Amino acid sequence: MPFPPLAFVDLETTGATATADRITEIGIIEVDAEGLHEWSTLVKPGVPISSFIESLTGISNAMVATAPAFADVADEVLARLDGRLFIAHNARFDYGFLKNEFKRTGRDFRATVLCTVKLSRKLFPQHARHNLDSLVERHGLQVSARHRALGDARLIHQFWQQLLAEIEPGLLAATVAKLTARPSLPANLDAGAIDALPDGPGVYLFHGENDLPLYVGKSNGVRKRVLAHFAADHATAKEMALAQQVRRIECIPTGGEIGALLLEAALVKKLQPSHNRVLRRNDEQCFWQLHEVRAGEWRPQLLLSSDLGAQRGEQLYGPFKTAREAKKTLHELAREHCLCHGLLGLEKLKPGRPCFAHQVQQCKGACVGKEPVSFHSGRLMAALARLRLRAWPFPGPAWLREGEEVLLFDQWRHLGTARSEADLYALLENRLPPFDRDVYRIVLGAVEGMSPLAGG
Repeated sequence: MPFPPLAFVDLETTGATATADRITEIGIIEVDAEGLHEWSTLVKPGVPISSFIESLTGISNAMVATAPAFADVADEVLARLDGRLFIAHNARFDYGFLKNEFKRTGRDFRATVLCTVKLSRKLFPQHARHNLDSLVERHGLQVSARHRALGDARLIHQFWQQLLAEIEPGLLAATVAKLTARPSLPANLDAGAIDALPDGPGVYLFHGENDLPLYVGKSNGVRKRVLAHFAADHATAKEMALAQQVRRIECIPTGGEIGALLLEAALVKKLQPSHNRVLRRNDEQCFWQLHEVRAGEWRPQLLLSSDLGAQRGEQLYGPFKTAREAKKTLHELAREHCLCHGLLGLEKLKPGRPCFAHQVQQCKGACVGKEPVSFHSGRLMAALARLRLRAWPFPGPAWLREGEEVLLFDQWRHLGTARSEADLYALLENRLPPFDRDVYRIVLGAVEGMSPLAGG
């Protein structure tokens, strides 16, 4: 037999989240040199089964009321899976649920996992769909009890039998070997750290000795992105140095990409990890704000982000990382548009004397009356136009849904993330956070998907 002992596994659960939902039924088909053995059991989940799940699986609260809890069957499940190749359809789902259930009993469950969704994609790339119903239709699998654990485990086993009969043995063995190969990990990192990572969006943190934060990253597919770091550790000195220092990986799942971007920016500022580009804190960021000193004459004044308050962005230009960057930009605009350094506050004027830029023919003379100051102000506004802070497009707070999370914003600030209506109203009671240049850029890219908060 070219393959190790096999276990075809399917679970029924109360929902889709392994950390919150629970198993209601387990089906296992063991295949080895001695033959085939089927086993299944209902499991008392300890949480209610919704009417939707009951209609899908046929498993009711009454059916599991007298069933054993997972802790009562954990030893038998472990014995049936021990030393076997764990084969399931969308295997991360089933494997994740079992890992969490075993963890609740104080056990660390690990297995070599083969996903038949991925296997089907590799062997039949000409087909677009690879869910279990598609495999039933495409391969003529015989359905006995769809959406019951043992019935679906039988379908996975039938699919495997067809592969053994129809696929060239060397190709099948090579494909399975590739899909079950363990990732190359740093020597100091436990393999279980990768198993615990989600496939979906979130932020991940690499910690070193003494839990020192080394790196903060984000991805729509956290597990794949983390593995990419270690796959490239031989290619660049930076990745190699990071891989050698990692001792622990922490992950914070988010509802989507915007939530991940915001959390990443906040954590980099807070933790200052040694392998991240350092982001500036709010108190160093600033704007140019135009003030009308007299009719038709506007002059720029530097405004720190920390002093911005709840202003709606009128006559604000920037943001800039530092005052030095803001002044450098204004110098460049003055040179490009022949603006007066004196009226811009970049040079101290002496009464009746032109600015230095006018003396070298780089100012049109507003400083000495050769150009009306209203004309100079108009050219200044035109020069600054591309840097103008966009006005907040809503009358008040706005929200964006990502998965089960609602992100709340106002005046380009992220007020917070809510998972309930109570969370949402609690966020509205908080003070408006300081303006943040990095948050502004993230929110600017997401504003088209936002909706105004009712009553805002």
